[in-house]
Amino acid sequence: GKEAANKLNQWETATQTITGLSSGNHDFVTVNNEKIIISDGTGLKLPGYTLIVPENAATTVWEKAIDLGIIPIGDRIWQQLRIKQGRPYPDQELTEDYNPLEAGLWSTISFDKGCYIGQETIARLNTYQGVKQRLWGVKLNQPVQTGHTITVDDKKVGILTSSAQVENECFGLAYVKTKVGGEGLKVNIGDTTGELIAVPFLTHEYYKSATQ
Repeated sequence: GKEAANKLNQWETATQTITGLSSGNHDFVTVNNEKIIISDGTGLKLPGYTLIVPENAATTVWEKAIDLGIIPIGDRIWQQLRIKQGRPYPDQELTEDYNPLEAGLWSTISFDKGCYIGQETIARLNTYQGVKQRLWGVKLNQPVQTGHTITVDDKKVGILTSSAQVENECFGLAYVKTKVGGEGLKVNIGDTTGELIAVPFLTHEYYKSATQ
């Protein structure tokens, strides 16, 4: 969250590391004679840091975080956050059935670097604008289990891969065929209705090279 830097700066061990940490990079601090990694970023489109901690230092770091007023969250809250943010999850949005462009992970791919597995396929999908389905956020009118078919005018157009109730609202992630539409599209999941929404973690713009 937005107070993450302020909180960690109150920890003398981490202050210098946080101050000198540039976007997307990491550094080390020593706790109980063990090196821990402090990385800029949360894995979501939210400000903050990721700490990778050896077992021998885990209790000390945990207790220090509590002392600093950092609030622990469990898996349920994490799932709510990542669904609202649009982060794909292994075995749900990230499977062999979907490629990175369909999953909205354009920002994680280089179209200029060569010689990686799947490069030619990814390049063709971009060049010929051939992404046939896309991952979207869905705002739902009621809770619904994942795995259900998404329809428009009684025709199957996609599948709901994640869902969560956040306070009084319901959200999900869904793969939907590109040709039927995107943000703002009204959809049905059984008796549930929904609307496709843009979410911070996902992008769908085709890449344009400097020569295009």
